[in-house]
Amino acid sequence: MAFAFRWTLAEELGYTPKTTFWSDFSIADRFGVSAIRDTAKRAFNEWKRNYIYLTELVMVLNHKIWEHYENRPNVAEIYEELWEEVNSYAVETLKGEELSYFYRTTD
Repeated sequence: MAFAFRWTLAEELGYTPKTTFWSDFSIADRFGVSAIRDTAKRAFNEWKRNYIYLTELVMVLNHKIWEHYENRPNVAEIYEELWEEVNSYAVETLKGEELSYFYRTTD
């Protein structure tokens, strides 16, 4: 069985995804909190030095909060915790044009 997940919010925002993060987290959603945390940890550790991918990771985590806040508030809380960690890292670590890209893209 193939999984096909479309990040429709990306279309609404005019942003073209550069990673598979949306699909990765959509799959993890099906397997619960530990899978979500594991996916976030792996994505962050692998891509935290790539400001474009780091920016997209922040965006996906944020959108996952909103996807789950009504029907799965416990999952939304996990995504919010992860978003806060990754967003803080980005804001504290990125400099110059990388930080400008982050703010332009996430605004």
